[in-house]
Amino acid sequence: MTHALTRRTLLGAGLLGPVAACTSAPAPARDAPALEDWADDWASVRAQFALKPDLAHFAAFVLAPHPAPVRQAIQRHRDALDADPHYVPAGGANPDDAPRDAAADYLGARGQDIALTDSTTMGLGLLYSGLRLRPGQDVLTTEHDFLATHEGLRLLAERTGARVRRVRLYDDPARASADEIVSRLRAGLRPRTRVVAVTWVHSSTGVRLPIKAIADMLAEANKGRDAADQALLCVDGVHGFGALADGVAELGCDFLATGTHKWLFGPRGTGILWGRDWNALSPVIASFSGASFEAWQLGTPPRAPRADYFTPGGFKAFEHRWALPAAFALHQAIGKQRVADRTAELASRLKTGLAGLPHVRLATPAARELSAGLVCCSVDGLEPYRAVQLLRERHRIEAGVTPYSEPLLRFGTTIVNTPEEVDQAVKAVAALR
Repeated sequence: MTHALTRRTLLGAGLLGPVAACTSAPAPARDAPALEDWADDWASVRAQFALKPDLAHFAAFVLAPHPAPVRQAIQRHRDALDADPHYVPAGGANPDDAPRDAAADYLGARGQDIALTDSTTMGLGLLYSGLRLRPGQDVLTTEHDFLATHEGLRLLAERTGARVRRVRLYDDPARASADEIVSRLRAGLRPRTRVVAVTWVHSSTGVRLPIKAIADMLAEANKGRDAADQALLCVDGVHGFGALADGVAELGCDFLATGTHKWLFGPRGTGILWGRDWNALSPVIASFSGASFEAWQLGTPPRAPRADYFTPGGFKAFEHRWALPAAFALHQAIGKQRVADRTAELASRLKTGLAGLPHVRLATPAARELSAGLVCCSVDGLEPYRAVQLLRERHRIEAGVTPYSEPLLRFGTTIVNTPEEVDQAVKAVAALR
């Protein structure tokens, strides 16, 4: 006989004995204005954040602040867990279904194809550690990717013996073109390239890759290949997710790993891994899904791979995970395309202003289709870390530095910013000498 798994039965069976008679404690009520009362007004959106008002925040996308609906949702779940450790949210046997379904709705995907993670890095680790590679297959990535991709692929190569190759997609990021990017990736393919690992928006330069064009190119290259030899397009999506409106249909990739804080302003310590076909992977960390427990109790292999087998088990900061739907609801209420347009408009305003400064060199393309919310640049005669210090101390501007061997000054235009703050940032950079 098997037992259906919920968080309550897991707690009861594993730690506290049977708890079948327990009922979930209601979450304490919190006053919160309906999203439709303020989500169409940018000043009201900004007012939902508890950010210091005397700073212009152009690095808010890194360890993102929680807007009021997310803070309130976290507190509701936290209070309920503190009042009753057996609390689970109302609305279903599996409380992870709500964040999974909210993510699926946002992406235009199916909930069954989404694994829940703690970060982009965890998602990439599950992906690249779990990929099944056959002898002779190789991996193609780029020189521009972040540590999480490069290190994940190094560990994949160490485990499988597969060769990992890197290509450079552009020489001057400000002059990058979609045709050049796709052509250089195409030239890097080999007959048995199984994985193409790229990043949607480069945190090093702000360059946005034409993911759909890359997917279309790979679809042509995959014609005539055996299914197990077809190249899989795997994407680190964290600096596009929440800043751009594309769903999985528009992207056309095979796997997408992303955190759900950053540009979405979701709960810190949350993320997702979406996959088109989970048969290409093996799970890396034991799952606490109902299907996994059923197989374990019966002593049988799990059924065909699916996303919930890849969601790492263990006890989490559940108040953060269960608050994730509030972040998706906020962006849906504002409108995904409105968020993307606002982000792009502010970024374009900033790029135009910085491009007019003789001592500034933009690294981010001016074209909207090749950029998102990141704007990267260098200031003649001034190290980026010193520039960040001066911007904060003298001008109350919060910016950042790209964590690469060739660092750049980096700004991120998000829904917490205003056109006036963008102009303030341009004037501040103009004063850096």
